[in-house]
Amino acid sequence: MRITSGTYRGRTVICPPGVIRPAMDRMRESMFSIIGDITDCTFLDLFSGSGLVGIEAASRGAEPVHLVEMDRGKKDTIEKNISFVTSSIKLFISNVFRFIPSAKMKYDIIYADPPFPMKGKVSIAQAVEKKGLLNENGLFIVHYPREEQSLWPEKIGSLTFTDERTYGRSLLRFYRNIEKEQ
Repeated sequence: MRITSGTYRGRTVICPPGVIRPAMDRMRESMFSIIGDITDCTFLDLFSGSGLVGIEAASRGAEPVHLVEMDRGKKDTIEKNISFVTSSIKLFISNVFRFIPSAKMKYDIIYADPPFPMKGKVSIAQAVEKKGLLNENGLFIVHYPREEQSLWPEKIGSLTFTDERTYGRSLLRFYRNIEKEQ
């Protein structure tokens, strides 16, 4: 797997042991193209797997970048993958549902790529919204299988659906954090 753009373009990232479904190059390039310039944006990669998406964000100027991965078996590989990143990047070995309520900062962009077999993925967005983890106008992006498209609402509290893209059987759904009207 390779970084597709930015400072670390062309650098190789290794795949950790265990179950992993790395984000396709085309999907990652498209997602970052849709987002636009992320220089100095805070970025959170939930279910980070290999760390690839977070490294891609750092390569494109996001800082700090935080990676959350529950599988301790992936820790050494992710740490090796992020070792060449010179900007602020940090790995948290934690269950996403424990990390979210205990997070110490807000983010401009949160990317969630939960395992496809996982049930109740909408609860990730609900937890992010409830905690107030996104900065105003921040983006929550989720990668999920086509079969679950009907489960995702137009609004999740202050998160408002803005875009959706299809890549084979995978979809990316974008929500913008729009402050609630008073």
